[in-house]
Amino acid sequence: MTEYLLKEREKAILRFIIHQFILTANPVGSRNISKKYDIGLSPASIRNIMADLEELGYLDHPHTSAGRVPTDRGYRFYVDSLMDPPNLGNEFKSMVNVNLSQTPSETEDLLKITSTMLSNLTNQLALVSYPKFEQAVLERIQIVRLSSVRILVVVTVQSGLIRTITLEIDAEVFENNISTVQLFLNERLSGLKFSDIRSTLSERMKDFNSDLLRPIIRVFVDSVDKIFTDISSEKTIISGAKNILTQPEFENHEQFQSVIELIENKDVIIHILEKKISDDVDLNIIIGKENEDEKFSDYSVITKEYKVGDLKGTLGIMGPKRMDYSKIIAAVVYIAEQLTRELTKQR
Repeated sequence: MTEYLLKEREKAILRFIIHQFILTANPVGSRNISKKYDIGLSPASIRNIMADLEELGYLDHPHTSAGRVPTDRGYRFYVDSLMDPPNLGNEFKSMVNVNLSQTPSETEDLLKITSTMLSNLTNQLALVSYPKFEQAVLERIQIVRLSSVRILVVVTVQSGLIRTITLEIDAEVFENNISTVQLFLNERLSGLKFSDIRSTLSERMKDFNSDLLRPIIRVFVDSVDKIFTDISSEKTIISGAKNILTQPEFENHEQFQSVIELIENKDVIIHILEKKISDDVDLNIIIGKENEDEKFSDYSVITKEYKVGDLKGTLGIMGPKRMDYSKIIAAVVYIAEQLTRELTKQR
């Protein structure tokens, strides 16, 4: 069956209805469109076009109102074909640049600032995942003695990111022993991917013969999954609950409760960030029932990848389908690009 092609006046009416609904959160009637927009059509003609758009699945008609609201299909057509080109004003760009450039150089601080800024700019829930370490390449390991039985392991990957972990050792640790083990580990492991280290570390350590240093080596072998693992699931930042709850959609107690439950379920949020419509694009816009999980049928999610060398993370927003898509897409894209730039400068 051939897809029906909307006529220009149908496109115009759909666009105006979505604009009005985004502004007011109220169903939009034909008289409202006739008064607000000078399109040379009577309310009766507009009403007929709205009825056609409803029949085609682009609009819905709430029982308690004479007006119409966009459907998921209507929003999708709007985002793909009708909305204004995404554009972020110079004032907002300057604010983003100043905030990111003044942030301390630690990656986590930068991601927290990014998340807060994205939520404040869009009035939606902001989501930022830590870069995935699964394909990270080890640059070096440093070991710091904290006490006679505790060490701090500092792992630096080639993208410049650092992670630290504290390990307990069941034997006394001496400073000169640490230096020897550190040198040995770097000789054997530098330049390898985390996934390769996890699968081969025990084999690579087999010919290490010093009984004196064996307890330190053993704790590395026993803790390999803990040290050389993907920590992105532990490092997902969610900001802006206060912002999103000011939206009219959450005056309803059930809706309010549902978004709180989503915020508290980080596994669900991680799944959203990892969801991609296509591998060919790094900007994803998922609207309503396009989300696999029914819990998200009332929400839209807009995400984009950012990069730190070969590593990638994701940032984005989640909010009611009634959102200013053009502005929010522009904000997500620009902030992801500037975050990439700042993280690259730190390398």
